[in-house]
Amino acid sequence: MKGVITNVAPACTVIDLTHQIPAGDIRAGAFALAASYRFFPKGTVHLAVVDPGVGSERKAIAARTANYFFVGPDNGVLSLAVEREKVEAIRVLENKAYFLASMSQTFHGRDIFAPVAAHLSRGLPIEKLGPAAKDFVRFKWPRPCKKGAAVQGEIVYVDRFGNAITNLDTESLRISGKASAQVFIRGKRLCALAAFYQAAPPGEPVAVPGSAGFLEIAVNGGNAAECLNLGVGLRVEVRYR
Repeated sequence: MKGVITNVAPACTVIDLTHQIPAGDIRAGAFALAASYRFFPKGTVHLAVVDPGVGSERKAIAARTANYFFVGPDNGVLSLAVEREKVEAIRVLENKAYFLASMSQTFHGRDIFAPVAAHLSRGLPIEKLGPAAKDFVRFKWPRPCKKGAAVQGEIVYVDRFGNAITNLDTESLRISGKASAQVFIRGKRLCALAAFYQAAPPGEPVAVPGSAGFLEIAVNGGNAAECLNLGVGLRVEVRYR
């Protein structure tokens, strides 16, 4: 993919966001993109490929928002980022003039998405890529639920350090007048909510507001996913007192 981009746009700066997404895990890719895209300069072309449906009837799309471009399969991997932006145009990638001349059915990242992203970086109008699309495939992102003096959510992503990131964002955790917060998993108290990882003793669990804006469960100096048997979809409850 980098070779294709460099051939089309030699002056383009290519930055790898991550290659640590588990194979075929579209939601993990969507979360990683949504947590990171806004830190890049305006006009950046974001290319995301987690594509277990490559070669099938799933669409290939490019989106232009008020600030960025997004290119990838229309399977939800772009959705968490794009829906946070003011969308100006969505195009289905059908104009083969901007694909590789020889295409495979198993590597559209190289043959379609990479050359399209490179052409966009050179100023190609998105309208030339194909017909307009009215919408894109969206994930049903789990929403936090407030119940009295508690907030319920779930783990949505596990990073390479084994930190379990939840869907409990900063706003969800703001319950006025409640100073002390405890995190419960599987009905049992796990740890307290703290400001930083080393607020807990080495080897002990702690929950902190993470850099992506969501509560994450960690182990000081360890891998929380392995030590605590945590995984995506596991329910998490924060109780205040």
